[in-house]
Amino acid sequence: MTFCRNRFRLALRCVALTCCLAAPVAATAEDILVHDARGRDVTIGHPTRIVSIGGAVTEILYALGVEDRIVAVDTTSLYPPKAMADKPNVGYMRQLSAEGVLGLNPQLVLAIAGAGPKETIDVIDAAKVPLIVVPETFTEDGMLEKIRLVARVAGVEARGECLATAVSGDLTWLRNLRAKVKSPPRVMFVMSFLDGRAMVAGQKTAANEIIKLAGGVNVADSFDGYKIMNDEAIVAAKPDHVLSMERGKDQVKADAVFASPAFALTPAAQTKSFVAMDGLYLLGFGPRTAAAARDLAEKLDPALAAEAVNFKPASLTVNCRQ
Repeated sequence: MTFCRNRFRLALRCVALTCCLAAPVAATAEDILVHDARGRDVTIGHPTRIVSIGGAVTEILYALGVEDRIVAVDTTSLYPPKAMADKPNVGYMRQLSAEGVLGLNPQLVLAIAGAGPKETIDVIDAAKVPLIVVPETFTEDGMLEKIRLVARVAGVEARGECLATAVSGDLTWLRNLRAKVKSPPRVMFVMSFLDGRAMVAGQKTAANEIIKLAGGVNVADSFDGYKIMNDEAIVAAKPDHVLSMERGKDQVKADAVFASPAFALTPAAQTKSFVAMDGLYLLGFGPRTAAAARDLAEKLDPALAAEAVNFKPASLTVNCRQ
């Protein structure tokens, strides 16, 4: 209790300090009105001190050439690598501390939907620091909306349109690649595997959508979100491939998965088809998502390799930074 009270008092001091440092000013004709994921209209000026929360948000800011305005990032901001190397870190996006964020005297907090906890968001709001929540929609249109919103907030809408056009072109190419898939591969995404129990991705998840973008079928389609799947359901799902993400020492291991009695009876075990990819690249739904889906499609269906190797994602080569 004493610890909690101390944190609360420190947060209140941060609010008081921030309010003193950033006295409210009247809106001008140059101010930008942004409608964010919380359904709120937020008026901002031209922020030069941005705390960026969310790997895709940070990636977009760098792609737009405004990284010099970022004063801090969170632990999911792994790309480009210099973001983590060069910028102060405010911690995991779902476990932010108000004092850690407000202590940087930001002019704007730009956070992906789901950032928190709520208590921290409430303190940031009370400090009158503009907070814009970026929608997290795992769709093609959602990616383009994310890019355009971040560009608008940064005041570089032309650069945002440049990047959105490049990503849109990549997605068009990807649709043509999917049209060549003769038999959609059956995929199960395993988020974690502990004591023989698999936490699996269902509908309305980034994993479900990246599988679809790659031309596959998510075999765990009877529920939304992530849940523990029992052995009978795993066997009945008959996945051809097990998909997971690279996460260091906590990464799901292929040997452990296929040694389980349930997975041992699946087609994936017969071919030892286990695919692991970088988590932000695979599930971030940022500018590189079409490239990630291309890479996944090639791993799931080697027959697409000859076609995929010729794909040069415009989102990775176009210069939208000026």
